[in-house]
Amino acid sequence: MIGGNLRHLRVFLVVADTGSVSEAAARNLVTQPAVSQSIAKLERLATASLFERRAHGLYLTPAGNVLRARVVRALALLDKALIDIAPRLPATTTRTQLETLIAACAAGNFTLAARHLGRAQPTVHRAVSQLERAAGRALFRRSASGILPGRAALALAQAAQLAFAELAQADAEIGDMTGREVGRITVAATPLSRSHVLPRALSAFRNEGRRLPITVLDGSYEQLLGGVRTGEIDFLVGALRSPVPIDDIVQERLFDDRLVIFCGNGHPLLSAAAVTLAEMTDYPWLVPQLGTPTREQFEAVFHGAALCLPETLVETGSVNLMREMVQDGRHLACISRLQARPEIERDVVKVLPVALADAARPIGITCRRAWRPTPAQARLLDLIRTIGAAAETIR
Repeated sequence: MIGGNLRHLRVFLVVADTGSVSEAAARNLVTQPAVSQSIAKLERLATASLFERRAHGLYLTPAGNVLRARVVRALALLDKALIDIAPRLPATTTRTQLETLIAACAAGNFTLAARHLGRAQPTVHRAVSQLERAAGRALFRRSASGILPGRAALALAQAAQLAFAELAQADAEIGDMTGREVGRITVAATPLSRSHVLPRALSAFRNEGRRLPITVLDGSYEQLLGGVRTGEIDFLVGALRSPVPIDDIVQERLFDDRLVIFCGNGHPLLSAAAVTLAEMTDYPWLVPQLGTPTREQFEAVFHGAALCLPETLVETGSVNLMREMVQDGRHLACISRLQARPEIERDVVKVLPVALADAARPIGITCRRAWRPTPAQARLLDLIRTIGAAAETIR
């Protein structure tokens, strides 16, 4: 892991910018042999040369340029938060202290933070105390029930997470340059993307011979968006929000999906000459959960037709549950067409021929505004875009 020692990275950055070991030693208050040792260790971790040694100094190699760009981005994020707390912190804070701070903020308890990190509780407590002494003030409020991080601690924890994610990107990029697959891709997926877009894109990615580990996470939109914003998740694929929920993320539209209303094969509405929304209000329904874009569209369809919502609702995002419950010949279900597509194609359910106004919703990619993907991440994104463009034609 290239980013394990922040001081080594600060030394590297001075050498990269000045080409001088002596200048790096003077600025970082270390000896010239210590600078040389720091560079040598980084090169071992990168399994690549970061500098060309010439008579007039050191010059960055392609791998060195990649690392420099990522280190600049990481330290810009980190140092702002550190300086906001105390100007001296960039020179003294270690990665171990920051990892401990992140865990303590998340857990709200030193014992739970220690368990998460696999460290002893006194070690975790000592790391936070050292950081607070260097800062000259408390970063947590202690109580009988645990610890409560202050605003500065939370800001620093988020900055550290983003900085560490940036350094992990450096590992992956340099690995790609040297023919190695390093790191992993973490994707957040909503139910629609898990049922159509993502499986096809991941299959195509694997068919290219790539073995990089991939983690696909599900959960509530709020949880997944939080992971994107802290760098724990690379990007999210699913329904876009309007307006954009916060200004540090960007959304990219891929295609528009539409709602459908479906039922089991024995439903009485299938024999009707024409079906209207008004006729459907008396039946029991399965609908998406409150707060989701699909649920908002479902409600907008009825409100747009000046109708009250059906009174008997089961809220779920599970297509499996919907499929099974509509077999009773009474329930109706409302869901994305692409999510229901496998059931429709297998003739397990029937789509009711009713026109739904304003039933389209944009599907796309959500990522951090300043995020810069690695070559592997960029390739997966391109495949997702290709699958998304093809989905636009599905009706």
